[in-house]
Amino acid sequence: MHDTPVHSWLTDMDGVLVHENQAIPGAAEFIEALKRTERRFLVLTNNSIFTPRDLRARLARSGIDLPEENIWTSALSTAAFLADQSPGATAYVLGEAGLTTALHESGMILSDTEAEYVVLGETRAWSLPAITRAINLILGGAKFIATNPDPTGPSPDGILPATGAVAALITKATGIEPYYCGKPNPYMMRSGLNAIGAHSETTVMIGDRMDTDVISGLEAGMRTILVLSGITQREDIARFPFRPSRVLASVADIVPLVEQFA
Repeated sequence: MHDTPVHSWLTDMDGVLVHENQAIPGAAEFIEALKRTERRFLVLTNNSIFTPRDLRARLARSGIDLPEENIWTSALSTAAFLADQSPGATAYVLGEAGLTTALHESGMILSDTEAEYVVLGETRAWSLPAITRAINLILGGAKFIATNPDPTGPSPDGILPATGAVAALITKATGIEPYYCGKPNPYMMRSGLNAIGAHSETTVMIGDRMDTDVISGLEAGMRTILVLSGITQREDIARFPFRPSRVLASVADIVPLVEQFA
């Protein structure tokens, strides 16, 4: 990383701060360092199920004290996108409270019948009637939006189909690809930066995945740090045509950098 000042920090949540609801060593200290040095920051997640308040409670149980205004989800990114593109539009939503709350608070009108948009998010209660309604609304002209392209997610019983998998089903039936608002779309980074009044050239993005965190940070014009506490391992980096600005073992190694750039 070069010597340009760092005024703001964006970081992924899972694999950087927590792993299966357990705090990764150094995560709590990292958040405290950001608050102590009064840096602008956001914790990002592609999970659209939960509201920031829910996620704050989840992190608090693991020992991380994170204000809910410092959490940015793919649901919030989706709501920001739709509020910018088509304020007050109608939407048929397949998702849970994190998504419906964000859309409602952004001024969208949620409808089960007529809709200008079909908005797909993560849910643990997929139903064939709901998917069928979404398909027919899209075939009738509704525009197709999805929170994130992740095809699978973890569960205590193994892998679960996630938003990207259900989006593929709807695409197969309609021939229409969704526009994704979460990572790796750099829009999620830019909307997050706008939410905290930050600028990409003085912001660092931290993540554990080359294919979502690092690429979206790079495309949004930020410096990037890959931590090896999650998905991508050091030997995987050479497979990608781009590189992070720095590779560190975990978030614990970033705490001194926060102090250094304060």
